[in-house]
Amino acid sequence: MKRGLAHMAVSAALVSALLAGCSWAGKEAGGQDGGRQTVPLTIWGAENDQEILREFADSFAQHYAEYADFEIQIGVESESTAKDTVLTDVEAAADVYSFASDQLADLVNAGALQSLDKMDEVFQKYVGKSVEDLKTSNTEVSVESATMNGTLYAFPRTADNGYFLYYDSNVISEEEAKSWDSLLDAAQRAGKKVGMTLASGWYDASFFYSAGFTTSLNQDGTTSMDWNGTADYSGVEVTEAMARIAADPAFMAVVDGDMANQLASGQLCAAVSGVWDAPVAQTAFGDGYSAAILPSFTVAGEQVQQLAVVGCKLVAVNAYSEYVGWAVLFADWMTNEEAQMKSFEKNSTGPSNINVMNTDIVQQNIAIATLGEQYNYGVIQSVGQNYWDPAKTFGEMVAKGVFKEGDTAGIQAALDTLVEGVTAPVQ
Repeated sequence: MKRGLAHMAVSAALVSALLAGCSWAGKEAGGQDGGRQTVPLTIWGAENDQEILREFADSFAQHYAEYADFEIQIGVESESTAKDTVLTDVEAAADVYSFASDQLADLVNAGALQSLDKMDEVFQKYVGKSVEDLKTSNTEVSVESATMNGTLYAFPRTADNGYFLYYDSNVISEEEAKSWDSLLDAAQRAGKKVGMTLASGWYDASFFYSAGFTTSLNQDGTTSMDWNGTADYSGVEVTEAMARIAADPAFMAVVDGDMANQLASGQLCAAVSGVWDAPVAQTAFGDGYSAAILPSFTVAGEQVQQLAVVGCKLVAVNAYSEYVGWAVLFADWMTNEEAQMKSFEKNSTGPSNINVMNTDIVQQNIAIATLGEQYNYGVIQSVGQNYWDPAKTFGEMVAKGVFKEGDTAGIQAALDTLVEGVTAPVQ
């Protein structure tokens, strides 16, 4: 399906030739020299995006009809599994595909993604904007999630993968929702609970990132981690803060993936979750349905604003695509401002485009508008495969009350074990 030629760094001249339908491009398409070019493209996206991707394909073909005839095939590939499928055979993968932002590093390291910074001439000539315009039209976090080593490798499409606080305003006031201390106090007075998943490296990391700790993915696939040391606070102090929250009688440690059931049970008056739980939260809280950014929490006697781990859905162009220029233009077409508005209207996806996010219709969606605000207090998580199991185990220990305030030696030993497991060489 693909040839190795396009794996070379794509020059502006080559891209222009690919797009303009010159004789070289005509031969590549299997046509006659100087004849009308036929451009086959394969696009992969999530199952619930198939209908809208077909709409994008048809409108793209019509918009660029003066340049070529397009044969666009749409296939199903989940964003969560895209990396694994692509890296099985990069050359056989789709020309354009969607993927979750935490897969970027592995795809870049495998040479699978076309640098967009090298495609500025294409943008200027055929879209009437620059790559820099693309960057400034999307939120800073979404662009950061699509960038590695200073190079933009993908188009931001959504900014709706993260978590925040749902709450029942009939029980919790807006002011009480601002800190874990007041939130839990209000829940206890009402005989209700506040739910959050702790046994997950995606959720429990938020406490450490908030306190200045870091993780990073190394080129060899290992993870660097400093949680057993000292940043703005010590790792022991952060763990003690988590333990206090977990031990509160109004707190419920919810098993990963079970938040919807707990919301539906009526036990909760607040919950840390994402947009996927918006319908059940709205049903559970009724006319009190509200949302806010994550609360602050107390570390060493000081209030620290809790950050959320956030991610985005990105759209990539295969570096091996025979029609890399057209692939870039299609990726832009399915992620531009108009496309993101259509995606929101059809599938309620959270936009990364700043103009779309600021429209009245998006801001009226409580969950998506709140998540958009949470992105201002968000962290892009960068970890390798050895991170997840030790981080989950550590979170389980917090949830089960293993750690006690003042047990500095015990907590430090557990943190050392966590870091040792996470930073171990990849087998």
